[in-house]
Amino acid sequence: MIKFTEAGLDERSRTEILTPDALEFVAGLHAEFQQRRGELLAARVQRQHELLSGGTLDFLPETSEVRTGDWQVVPPRADYVDRRVEITGPTDRKLVINALNSGARGFMADFEDANSPTWVNQVSGHVNLIDAVERTITYDSSDGRHYELAEHTATLLVRPRGWHLDEKHLSVDDRALAGALVDFGLFAFHCAGRLAARGAGAYLYLPKLEHHLEARLWEDVLSFTENALGLERGTFRATVLIETLPAAFQMDEILYELRDHSYGLNAGRWDYIFSMIKSFRTRPEFVLPDRNDVKMTVPFMSAYAQLLVKTCHRRGAFAMGGMAALIPSRTDAAANERAIAAVRADKEREAGLGFDGTWVAHPDVVAVAVAAFDAQLGERPNQIERRRDDVSVTAAELLDAAATPGAITEAGLRNDISVGFQYISFWLGGRGAAGINNLMEDAATAEIARSQIWQWIRHGARLEDGRVITRELVQEMLQQEMDRIRAAVGADTWHKGRPDETRMIFERVALSEDFPAFLTLPAYELLG
Repeated sequence: MIKFTEAGLDERSRTEILTPDALEFVAGLHAEFQQRRGELLAARVQRQHELLSGGTLDFLPETSEVRTGDWQVVPPRADYVDRRVEITGPTDRKLVINALNSGARGFMADFEDANSPTWVNQVSGHVNLIDAVERTITYDSSDGRHYELAEHTATLLVRPRGWHLDEKHLSVDDRALAGALVDFGLFAFHCAGRLAARGAGAYLYLPKLEHHLEARLWEDVLSFTENALGLERGTFRATVLIETLPAAFQMDEILYELRDHSYGLNAGRWDYIFSMIKSFRTRPEFVLPDRNDVKMTVPFMSAYAQLLVKTCHRRGAFAMGGMAALIPSRTDAAANERAIAAVRADKEREAGLGFDGTWVAHPDVVAVAVAAFDAQLGERPNQIERRRDDVSVTAAELLDAAATPGAITEAGLRNDISVGFQYISFWLGGRGAAGINNLMEDAATAEIARSQIWQWIRHGARLEDGRVITRELVQEMLQQEMDRIRAAVGADTWHKGRPDETRMIFERVALSEDFPAFLTLPAYELLG
């Protein structure tokens, strides 16, 4: 029997989302797919152990026929062929309205990295999605402002959690359900039929995949759901984020597994940098410089981006660019212009490479990103027809972290410490996306921060001034950064931010001898 936690939920969450029929459907997904999920997660652990024991990554010999074969994914749906700019964000009610009204072609409602998975956030998010699909969503703020949908809104896409995360508030036989199946299952049960009745697809982003067999599991989940809910095949369309290093070697295979439901691949740049560090964290040749130096133009990132475009377009699939995390300043004109110029350059580069669309994190940069793709696409909805036969990427190029230029500076180390600490504090407080230093930080960018600290300590990396980065040096700087943050926000706000628990989690994920696979795993234990 499926059980759920009622504490903290409002009436609509309990009676309209966690209905007996919806819970029965989610329990059915659990019964059908939980064992395979567990096996795939165990295989991840084994592959990671092999990499840390001297192994490497390469294109799989056993799937060479897939890579060389002449096949394509199912064509795009008529209701969403122009994806030139998509905006992302959590499922907070006001933010959903603003994102749908932003002028972007799509809005990815995020139950994953831009979301803190409190039970209230997870369930109320589905209330907001239903209201968005029904176009009844409104919000009245404490300052008297009213929010409602404009006549023309972005296409809705939904990102469930990755395979690795549990949902502790839902259980069957005292076993927690997969967060991915809960998020997907509730969206599918409540919204897929509503969308289909309007002639729209139920669009998804699938995160954190590390192997094509994980994509096969999603394919089976989508097919099972369409059959169970009486939906036409192809109602669900999924874009896979290529945000782990192992997945970069299996792009063809991932598209092939999902070919009847595929909507392309996305260059999830921030998690990809984190995955480069994590995958080979014990090897000195993979030590990276300051986070700000690891740009999309460095060799290993450029190789990954170009291979993604080539692979997608060869298979008739969308190639989606990465996140512009910059947030324009409304008080500092010079800072605002720098942010706008950086976003413009990033999006012009992506459009020139052949991407069909891109991501932004803030409504104020939607127009800049749209202009960059307008200049490349004109009236065309996408450039899938543009083959990149000139591109040839080797395994060595995908793994060439050592060629990344840049230095490890005190400013870079302090930034990682400050961002890592602040983000964990926000996350424990229920916010999964937070503006810090004019950047929209989410779990992916925080993962880079904490993994760089761990990596630099592990290898005794030196700052530009010659100091060795040690656990003791980081703890000293951490205290200094905590003192600075406390002085800036005031004592009341500081204590509301759960500083002792935040420090405990920070030290657990950045300073321990072992390396937690995701910072959200130990942090989730402290969430309500």
